[in-house]
Amino acid sequence: MHAGFDRIGLGRFAGTGERLARAVTIASVSFGRSLLWLLAIIIVGCGVWMLLPLSRGNSAEPVTSDVAAIETAPSGNAAAAGSPVTEAQTPAMAELGRIRISSQTWRRGGLGSKALVTFTLRNDNDYAVKDVEIVCAFARRDGSHLTDRSRVLADPVSMKSRKTFARIPVGFVNVNADQAKCSLVAARRA
Repeated sequence: MHAGFDRIGLGRFAGTGERLARAVTIASVSFGRSLLWLLAIIIVGCGVWMLLPLSRGNSAEPVTSDVAAIETAPSGNAAAAGSPVTEAQTPAMAELGRIRISSQTWRRGGLGSKALVTFTLRNDNDYAVKDVEIVCAFARRDGSHLTDRSRVLADPVSMKSRKTFARIPVGFVNVNADQAKCSLVAARRA
């Protein structure tokens, strides 16, 4: 488009404005394309990261416990005999049988990705227990195993009593999980 600014001497300014507008348009288009490429790279990178089998805390490997079943003093007759006391010989293993989960339910939380477990822990021992470790096994509707999650509860449970733990977050759970079964692994004498 030619407006006829040559007659008054402003022709070179009119051409500069058109060139500037064209340069701004080209820059904005190329900037938008580079943002789209960056977004595509981020999405592909996140997809690859999610598929990599890294060793994370929510893996499906079996859970082992470093906590003793229940810590008690070794019995006097075993120490007097001079034989080494193993964990199976101590009365501590039998004492875990006096702590049990009397009722349990679970539901999803955190937009459906976290497992929230509600259970009642019954302590029939003559002493209080603390640091109770539970392991919850999650399975599909057909019963096939998906994953295990563990949790240590620091709250003490008094002797000869029961305590309800409501909506305890156990961890992330597979979207296909339909059933959960929690069991006790360990506890310490308070």
